[in-house]
Amino acid sequence: MADSSWTSSAESLKGVILDLCGVLYDSGEDGGTPIPGSVEAVKRLKASDLKLRFCTNETQASRDKFVAKLQKMGFDISVCEVFSPAPAAVAVLKDRGMRPHLLVYDGLLSEFESVDQTNPNCVVVGDAAGNFTYENLNDAFRVLIGLEKPVLFALGKGRYYKEADGLSLDVGPYMKALEYACDVEAEVIGKPSSVFFHSVLSDMGLQPHQVMMVGDDLVNDVGGAQLCGMTGLQVRTGKYRPSDQQHRSVKADGTVDDLAQAVDLLLGARAGPL
Repeated sequence: MADSSWTSSAESLKGVILDLCGVLYDSGEDGGTPIPGSVEAVKRLKASDLKLRFCTNETQASRDKFVAKLQKMGFDISVCEVFSPAPAAVAVLKDRGMRPHLLVYDGLLSEFESVDQTNPNCVVVGDAAGNFTYENLNDAFRVLIGLEKPVLFALGKGRYYKEADGLSLDVGPYMKALEYACDVEAEVIGKPSSVFFHSVLSDMGLQPHQVMMVGDDLVNDVGGAQLCGMTGLQVRTGKYRPSDQQHRSVKADGTVDDLAQAVDLLLGARAGPL
């Protein structure tokens, strides 16, 4: 059953931000599969008067390849509508003159080709999946511990995500291992960073109270959006767990079965009574 109390403010909304993995599709070795009803739900949002953006912590592929995968699934989506951590990280690195040691998935390396990586003075860690070996983690540790002022950037801090065959560890646990070993606090680039969310809002030209975030991750999607002043809606797909309803510090403004139901309720509320 959907919690529809959030629809009371639907008329004041001017934009929607959608998470991708767990909301539009479930990840998997074959590239992933669309969640039933999500392709049509995106089409309906695109046809409405609402501005639409996509916000993801996906760090296993370049943005171009990632969007091409979604388009192949049938989603009406373009690169300029998608905000992901890697391009944001590149901008930060260049602005601060940082030279990264990269602990990321091979498919993401191309995003960092324009950044000087010689004699690293920081570490960037993303969802490296199979590259999270002891040797690779130890290499990153040695770079950090050898710096007078270690700097660790994390492309998100999720605990886990949903794949077709079950839940898989995300970047967060590995980020925490490096934080603990080096006595350093990572700078998170991606959800739930307020800087990351505000970059999306700036692109939309909207204020936080005019926008709703839809995600499966209660803390990073919903909680991060709420801290910025947005409405946070959680779907019961992807990494959603029933225990989310009793989270100690984050409570979604609403919970729905899936994106299709969210769009039904949102557009229905905006249309008003027949």
